[in-house]
Amino acid sequence: MKRSGHIGAKLSEFPDRLHAVANTGLTTPPDLKPDVLRIIPLGGLGDVGRNMSCYEINGEMLLIDCGVLFPEDDHPGVDLLLPGLDYLDDEKLAKVKALVLTHGHEDHIGAVPYLLKRRPDIPIYGSKLTLALVEAKLREHRIRGYKLNVVHEGDVAEVGEQFDLEFIAVNHSIPDALAVCVRTDAGTLINTGDFKMDQLPLDGRITDLRAFARLGEEGVDLFMVDSTNAEVPGFVKSETEIEPAIERVFEKANKKLIVACFASHVHRVQQVLNMAVRHNRKVCYVGRSMVRNMAVAQELGYLHVPDNTVIELRELDHYRDNEVVIVSTGSQGEPLSALARIANREHRDIEVGEGDTVLLASSLIPGNENAVYRVINGLTKLGATVVHKGNALVHVSGHAAAGELLYAYNIVRPRAVMPIHGEVRHLVANADLAKATGVDEKNVVLVEDGGVIDLVDGVPRVVGKIDASYILVDGSGVGELTEDTLTDRRILGEEGFLSVVTAVDTRSATVVSRPAIQARGFAEDDSVFAEITDQIVTELENAMKGGMDDTHRLQQVVRRTIGRWVARSLRRRPMIVPVVVKI
Repeated sequence: MKRSGHIGAKLSEFPDRLHAVANTGLTTPPDLKPDVLRIIPLGGLGDVGRNMSCYEINGEMLLIDCGVLFPEDDHPGVDLLLPGLDYLDDEKLAKVKALVLTHGHEDHIGAVPYLLKRRPDIPIYGSKLTLALVEAKLREHRIRGYKLNVVHEGDVAEVGEQFDLEFIAVNHSIPDALAVCVRTDAGTLINTGDFKMDQLPLDGRITDLRAFARLGEEGVDLFMVDSTNAEVPGFVKSETEIEPAIERVFEKANKKLIVACFASHVHRVQQVLNMAVRHNRKVCYVGRSMVRNMAVAQELGYLHVPDNTVIELRELDHYRDNEVVIVSTGSQGEPLSALARIANREHRDIEVGEGDTVLLASSLIPGNENAVYRVINGLTKLGATVVHKGNALVHVSGHAAAGELLYAYNIVRPRAVMPIHGEVRHLVANADLAKATGVDEKNVVLVEDGGVIDLVDGVPRVVGKIDASYILVDGSGVGELTEDTLTDRRILGEEGFLSVVTAVDTRSATVVSRPAIQARGFAEDDSVFAEITDQIVTELENAMKGGMDDTHRLQQVVRRTIGRWVARSLRRRPMIVPVVVKI
């Protein structure tokens, strides 16, 4: 594989940065030419979640990460949102030489089972902990024939004939995170994954800035950088700095104590274990993913559990409230999580009451604010004291803040930059940081999911856009839930439901059974619809006298008539189901 030369021609001018992010006016990309690396983000650019990117050159493809996004309030009934896997049709799937996973968080590995259900033999590369968490998921989904390849920082791997990979240690809020350097005939890029530069991490594993510097000296054509905290000035505090705040929570808690955090946050759980031993409390994991992940972390040596510290949920009744700390899922307010069920008094084993303490040891993922505050309010209403990042230093982010990103740019000195992982505002803020360190504005690539970037002789340029929209998981259905159905659910939840049943004789052009109207989700009594009943009869009879005898078209007459009336009189746009029976 030949090494790329220095950067040549510049990217074409962007009309403005927001235009660039939205890819306004871009169309289907041209056919991919030989020795050109095509990069397509399939998720994670525009959202904090469902991270995934695709790389193709000379008939071979590489995938980096395959995560999920958790639904928000405007996704009623949806369990998960997947990246744009539909782009990977059977022909493209056959070209995939490997899937690289940067770390074990759900927004980077959660969609792996849905990818492997379509082709289970895709080789997967990742660190030991990351692959152990993935393997547990694959077993739950009953997927067989998968190929897991454990790599460590400093390792290199040849994937197919087109990709040379080098793995770099980065610090994050989960052990064993990796950045990846990808060398191709079209140029060299680095994908940071999620990272920060904690200089005193709990596990002693820091981001390998020496490796970044070495690669920078060799020449990095495109630096793809985590944007999540790009708007936050300065540096993220060290994990060790939050221990005094957690200590104070333990000291003040004289009854039941619940700590909620991400099910993959091994470092935070380690701190809780250490604190529990110091305060003579047993630890009980609650939540299936928490139990599974901590078992994996302990087995692999990433979580050090003192003897006789962890107890089973069924043993809780054997201890007084002040002798146990419960480590729970649900720090993001997920409706079915253990903490949400506790807040709603729906958990069969755990109750919260006056004098209990709940510690939310996590930050808010953008979009989850309402769900988290609902849980906080529910717990507070039950009498618990809720400690969270808003009122105490009980969590530090796993993502590099602006000061750390500036350091990264100055160390690597990339020829071009592509912000990844974040909402539009995060991507733009990250782009501004890159430009502040001297990266030419023309060489800052701003795109959202589906943007198509071609790297030619080390020069990236935006050439088109593909559809990388949400794939919705609803129970066992994947991709079967359409936007139309989702819209119907929103209407049902926000505007209500009306059914109108009537019978007609099309031969005599008469309504033989007056419309029966049933309303759901309306504050008004059904009697309010009496005034529209006569109008429905009139409109139906006029339509039949005009020659209309098809029941579908007559139902549309009913829908339009009552729909206009409800919009005008009640200021509502409900779902309307008309039924016209022809006698």
